[in-house]
Amino acid sequence: MTTSARTDAPADLFAPITIGDFTLANRITMAPLTRTRADERGVHGELAVEYYRQRASVGLIVSEGTYPLQESKAFPGQPGIETDEQVAAWRKVTDAVHAEGGLIFMQLMHSGRVSHTEINGTSRVVGPSAVAIDGEARTPKGKQPFPVPHALTLEEIETTKAAMVAGARNAIRAGFDGVEIHSANGYLLHEFLSPASNVRDDQYGGSPENRARFVVEVTQAVAEAIGAGRTGIRISPEHNIQGALETDADDVRATYGALLDGIGGLGLAYLSVLHHDVGGELVQGLRSRFDGVLIGNTGFAVPTTREDAVAALAYADAVAVGRPLIANPDLVARWSTGAPENTPDPATFYGATAEGYTDYPTLVGASA
Repeated sequence: MTTSARTDAPADLFAPITIGDFTLANRITMAPLTRTRADERGVHGELAVEYYRQRASVGLIVSEGTYPLQESKAFPGQPGIETDEQVAAWRKVTDAVHAEGGLIFMQLMHSGRVSHTEINGTSRVVGPSAVAIDGEARTPKGKQPFPVPHALTLEEIETTKAAMVAGARNAIRAGFDGVEIHSANGYLLHEFLSPASNVRDDQYGGSPENRARFVVEVTQAVAEAIGAGRTGIRISPEHNIQGALETDADDVRATYGALLDGIGGLGLAYLSVLHHDVGGELVQGLRSRFDGVLIGNTGFAVPTTREDAVAALAYADAVAVGRPLIANPDLVARWSTGAPENTPDPATFYGATAEGYTDYPTLVGASA
């Protein structure tokens, strides 16, 4: 028997749950994790097939952030979902996950101004406004200051939305069960939400409602294209990362309230929230305006433990887990039996080889 969202008492971490069009075997979801293993064309190889296959026992895998068009590439080693070659490579990944009985959503990610022309190979980076990040991008030629982005025109906003929809359609064509819209961590959609990165004076800037408009429209368009039950969204209010600052509590409540009012009735599969206090007033207030499942990401600054995940179900319907799943492809089995865990090695989080990617031992492998 499946369990729907919004239970009065904390649910069992290992109990099934219905999320949108799908029933998850458990409430452990794999957070989107940047691993930089794609080639220079944004194409994944067999390493990624094995990496995702190994982790198919979680209730839902959410892929690393994937760019829908070349201009939106954020960093070297990031995969794309724009070309037929990229779609075909992802199809091998999704087939492998499905063969193991798993479910997988693609995180659809536009970098916005968090990029560099040496990274995306185009003539520009874009954002809501011509305001650069105070910092440096890691390019193939070394660290370089973030460039001043081109402020998207109204016409370009429409073409960007169309590119996001095309990416979502390609994700479904690649065999993904759904798409998670990335509106967090300082990337393009989050840049529209933040008054520090969005200083527009048209219908997409100024008031909280205007700054939320682009995210609402993208979400509506993606949900219409692939189905609301296949569409999730990830936010990180007050994350204050990569220059997308949100330091006024009243403005944060108003901005994200406008966002949730705009998407809350769409019938989306889930809302994933990265926040240091998912059980607090802000996130729970947003939850009350949403008609789907809330996935809480408690690993804001430190890895999520089994105890953290269990406790999170007092205020969320499922939990997103990151670093423990990097080091423990069979984390569900380990957490369900109380088995010891492998320790993640941050030195191998990013790279191009199997080391720290597909070579962490499983319980079976460790005992062999």
